[in-house]
Amino acid sequence: MMWEGRGGAARTLAPGMLLLCLLLQLHAANAATYTVGGSGGWSFNSDTWAKGKRFRAGDVLVFNYDATMHNVVALNRNGYKSCSAPAGARVLSSGKDQIRLAHGQNYFICGNPGHCQSGMRLAINAA
Repeated sequence: MMWEGRGGAARTLAPGMLLLCLLLQLHAANAATYTVGGSGGWSFNSDTWAKGKRFRAGDVLVFNYDATMHNVVALNRNGYKSCSAPAGARVLSSGKDQIRLAHGQNYFICGNPGHCQSGMRLAINAA
């Protein structure tokens, strides 16, 4: 008889788990995908690309670039302002990187010397 009690709990939890899965899929389906820099990709003077766009947590940024010349570093505000990657910053270098935005401020730079100072940096606030 003990197994009946466990089965009852599973039947009670199953609809809730199904609803949770559906909600997570709905959220992912509503996420937008943006190619940073548009057709020109992640390059110099990308710092103005986000102006006028509205971003939400869960949206995906696609960074297309020449991996022999650039990279993408996800970092904090201080690293963004100083154009220097702190220890432990996430560095991506595939040339076709995808990053899902977190709620709040998201900061990115190219970590190669002088590139951030030439506009290869991006600050995005995701609602």
